[in-house]
Amino acid sequence: MNVIAARAQRIKPSPTLAVTERAITLRAAGRDVISLSAGEPDFDTPAFIKEAAQAAISQGYTKYTAVDGSAELKQAIIEKFNRDNGLSYEPQEIIVSSGAKQSISNLLLACLDADDQVIIPAPYWVSYPDMVLLADGKPVIVPTTMADGFKLTPQALQAALTPRTKALIINSPSNPTGKAYSRAEWRALADVLLRYPDVLIISDDIYEAMYWGKEPFVNALMVEPKLRSRCVIINGVSKTYAMTGWRIGYAAGPLPLIKAMKTIQSQTTSNPCSISQKAACAALQGDQDCVAAMVATFHQRHDYLLERLESIPGIAVVAAEGAFYSFPDCTGLIAALGLADDAALSEWLLETVGIATVPGTAFGAPGFLRLSYAASMEDLGRAMDRLEEAIRKAQG
Repeated sequence: MNVIAARAQRIKPSPTLAVTERAITLRAAGRDVISLSAGEPDFDTPAFIKEAAQAAISQGYTKYTAVDGSAELKQAIIEKFNRDNGLSYEPQEIIVSSGAKQSISNLLLACLDADDQVIIPAPYWVSYPDMVLLADGKPVIVPTTMADGFKLTPQALQAALTPRTKALIINSPSNPTGKAYSRAEWRALADVLLRYPDVLIISDDIYEAMYWGKEPFVNALMVEPKLRSRCVIINGVSKTYAMTGWRIGYAAGPLPLIKAMKTIQSQTTSNPCSISQKAACAALQGDQDCVAAMVATFHQRHDYLLERLESIPGIAVVAAEGAFYSFPDCTGLIAALGLADDAALSEWLLETVGIATVPGTAFGAPGFLRLSYAASMEDLGRAMDRLEEAIRKAQG
C-alpha cells in the first residue's frame, strides 16, 4: 500500500540543508571540513535581543498569542516598514509566522489553485519551486545570465507571462547570487506588470538589510505604489539579526490575502513562539548598530573572496551587492578537472579538499557553485588556499 501522497512525492528535500548536515556529520567523525554551505549568519544573536527573550520568560510571556502575531510585534513591523521603506500598513495587513519560509508557504497555499503558474527567475532560492508544487501550482523557471547580473529582464518577464500566471517571486538581494535589483530595473519590470493586473508580486526581502549597493535598497512597491493591491512583501529577523533559530518571519500585503494566510496558519502551526516574538520586537525597535557591524563584515569578506576567486583559472565570478553568498561560474574548472558537472565538483571539493559547497543545479543554474561567506576570514583564507593547492595537484 502506498501511503505517501502525490504532493509529497513531487518535491525533494532542501539541498542546502542536506549539504550542511553532511558537513556537520563529517566534522563529528573527525574530518576537517570548512563549511561554505550554511545559509545563516555566523554571528551570535545580539545580547539585548537575548535579554528581551529572557525577560519574557521570567515575566511569564509563555502562552498563546494571536494566531497572526502579537499586537506589539505587528506595531514594531509597521514602524519598520514606515522607517525603512516609506510604506504604510495597518495591523490587519500584517501576519507573523514561524519564519519567512512559512510566510511564503502560507501565501502560496492561499493564492494558488491547481496548475496556476508562478514565475521564478533562476538562479532561485532552492525552496521556491518545491513550495509552489506543494501548493499544487506550476513553477515557471526563467533563466537569467551572469551578463544580466542574474536578474530578470522585462523582455524575459513578458515572454513568460501567460493567462495561467498567478504570481512572480523575486528575492533581492538574492540567495544565491547576492545581486539586487536597482530602482531602474524594478521600474522596467513594474511597467510590464502594470499591464497584467491579475499577477501577484511576491517580494522576498529577507536579505534587505544585508546590502551594500551603490543606491538605496528598493522593492517593487517602493518603486510603483500602484502595485500595492497585489504585492506581498516577505521579510523576517533571521538574517538581519542573526536570529535564524528563533523562527520569526512576516508578510505584509492586501487584506484578503493576509486573512487567508491567517486562516491557513490557524489550522497548521497557529501562532509563532511567544518568546521569539518578544525578542523580535526588541530587535526591530532597538539600536541597529549591530546590523551595520554585521553588514560591514560581510562586505569585507565578500571583497576578499571575490578577489581570491577571480585569480583561479576556470572560475568566472561577479561582484554581489548583498546577502552573504558568492555564485561563481565553475564550468571551466569542471572541464579542467575532468569532472561531469557541478554536483561532481561539489562532491570533489567535500571529499578531496574538505570544503562544503552547494551545487548550482540546486538553484536552477548548472555549472555554478554557491559559496557562503558566513564564515570567518580565517576559514575563507584556508578554504581558498586548499582549493588552489588541490587544483594545482589535480592538474599536475
